Amino acid sequence: MYVGGFLGPFGGLVVVPMLPEVAAAFGTSVQTVAWSLTVYTLPLALLMQVSGTLADVWGRARTVRTAYLVYAAVSLACAAAPSTELFFGARMLQGSANAFTTPLLVAALYDAVARERLGRSLGRFGGMQAAGMAFAPLAGGLAGALDWRLGFVAIAAVAGALALVPPRAAHRAPAQAGSLLQRWRSLGNVRLVRACAVALLFNLTAAGAVLLISLLAADRFGLGPGQRGLVIACYGAAGLLLSPVLGHLVDRYGPRRTGIGVFALLAGVVAAAAWAPSVAALAVASALSGAAATGSRVVVNSLSVTSTPANPGGAASMTMSWLFLGSALAPLLFLPAYSHTVVVGFLLTASAAAAASILAVPRLAPPVPMAVDDEAAAITAVHE
Repeated sequence: MYVGGFLGPFGGLVVVPMLPEVAAAFGTSVQTVAWSLTVYTLPLALLMQVSGTLADVWGRARTVRTAYLVYAAVSLACAAAPSTELFFGARMLQGSANAFTTPLLVAALYDAVARERLGRSLGRFGGMQAAGMAFAPLAGGLAGALDWRLGFVAIAAVAGALALVPPRAAHRAPAQAGSLLQRWRSLGNVRLVRACAVALLFNLTAAGAVLLISLLAADRFGLGPGQRGLVIACYGAAGLLLSPVLGHLVDRYGPRRTGIGVFALLAGVVAAAAWAPSVAALAVASALSGAAATGSRVVVNSLSVTSTPANPGGAASMTMSWLFLGSALAPLLFLPAYSHTVVVGFLLTASAAAAASILAVPRLAPPVPMAVDDEAAAITAVHE
């Protein structure tokens, strides 16, 4: 399950450093090929609105296995694509398949791990996601130097291997096994709404930080692509190394109190990065941002799966949909401000995480316990 957490962001971002080689292979521009990021992310975010709920009806293990097989097949299609149009189509299917893996793995961890260890497990999962983000540029650059198509062949091999070990089927109480309509109704609760809002806000800052730090490394310090990649790699490496500690904090202090801290830390570090006086200081800011973002991701995953006991898979996928929406919106919101004034760009980026920290302050009532002897009454109680 942890390797599956690595594969999602890795497969999405591996194309970034090889864009010039892909463009050359198809006889088009880098700007055109860069749309392969959008065609991957958009169906991923849209399908995550429904993937968790549908998978619980279809069977989680069967759904994840099928999604991995599809992911492997369309990754090979990316490698073999003879044109930009077919490459984009295969990337769209990659993102669609990813929507039926990552959130379901989070829900599987929720089912498989004791509550007192859930934060640590989600921390490791978040760390692997951060590692996928960190190592994708490095691996993609290596593949681009040899043959960019090899990168997609390698992804297909990993996805095919993961299809052999899908998460176990959830062992649910009768009250958790309601109809599709009941599962949809269970998602209408305030706790999940807050988890989705926090996911959107924190990831606006997290995604914006990666983008603006990379731009600042080039504009202020004149770093080339490889050097900028190393600065950004600090972001994911710190998240990977500190993920067990961050998960332990969630277990000890709870997602709400931990969230207030990590969201505020993320906001403060990103705001301070605007005044980085050296490459080393910028790398430190990148590392601290990555650690705070990984902690934020652990908090959001914990808030989502615990918000809706009747449908943890649906809650996880719904929350991740809003998280990826933050990734998609960050460049549109923050690049114009950065282009106008560097400081304003970084402060505006930091403000979203600050808002997430404020949103986490109010206490919400815990979910209503479900009666296992009355399915309909249990689902209705959770909805109310």
